[in-house]
Amino acid sequence: MEPTVIAPSPFPALVAWSVVLLVIQICLHAMLVTRELGSGWNAGPRDGDKQAKGVLAGRAGRASKNLQETYPAFVGLALGLAITGDPSGWGLVGAWIWFACRIVYIPLYLAGIPYIRSLAWLGSLVGLGMMGLVLVF
Repeated sequence: MEPTVIAPSPFPALVAWSVVLLVIQICLHAMLVTRELGSGWNAGPRDGDKQAKGVLAGRAGRASKNLQETYPAFVGLALGLAITGDPSGWGLVGAWIWFACRIVYIPLYLAGIPYIRSLAWLGSLVGLGMMGLVLVF
């Protein structure tokens, strides 16, 4: 029996970079909320209904939540492509489109830019769709 060689895949590295993006978004939101509510609130148990009322903190939180809604799909598709392979290369293109659109989405959302932000979100879904299609076909 010959040992099998597993070809290196770019998908695990891209998943690792997506974790960096996720952590940056979570930290950005936390930083903006802490600036508004204070470090005592951040260090405390956060009991009660106290919420940040600032525009940037709210936008950062919504942008982070938006990423977290599609993030499991990205990770699942990327790992599926890492396991099965991506002979056409379209899955990797889709993964990079998702990643780039998610990066662009953050400043667009924080700046309150409509329509273009929605296009960035739609682009990220196109990237996920490309990844999924490679796995299905």
